[in-house]
Amino acid sequence: MSFRGFNRANASSGMGVSDQSKSTFLELQRKKVHRYVIFKIDEKKKEVVVDKIGGPAENYQDFSSSLPENDCRYAVYDFDFVTSDNCQKSKIFFIAWSPSTSRIRAKMLYATSKDRFRRALEGVHYQIQATDPTEMDIEVIRERAN
Repeated sequence: MSFRGFNRANASSGMGVSDQSKSTFLELQRKKVHRYVIFKIDEKKKEVVVDKIGGPAENYQDFSSSLPENDCRYAVYDFDFVTSDNCQKSKIFFIAWSPSTSRIRAKMLYATSKDRFRRALEGVHYQIQATDPTEMDIEVIRERAN
């Protein structure tokens, strides 16, 4: 069964994960040298690659404004917060960004590759699927982390 050149075998297999994507995630997770990493699918290479990196001084507003308005992306964000008993903590969020205005083909490609890519990033605490900015607002992140 195929849909305009998009066959089900390819759809279920998902994209590969570039070595750079894995190593950049580890830098965020272990060394804390990045606040966030945004990933995109490179259809020619058939893998998920790094699209943009946010430095440790960048904040959530910098991150959310870096996501494209009309295209899908995957992202990880390292959220620092202080608990009610005054402990400094950090939680890593995986965000699947799929705005309603993006192309159907992009939505399908990102949806079918998400689980495989997400599994490659060991150490993610929370996952969020967002189709508009309100679904991944800083308050949503704060609420999930606590």
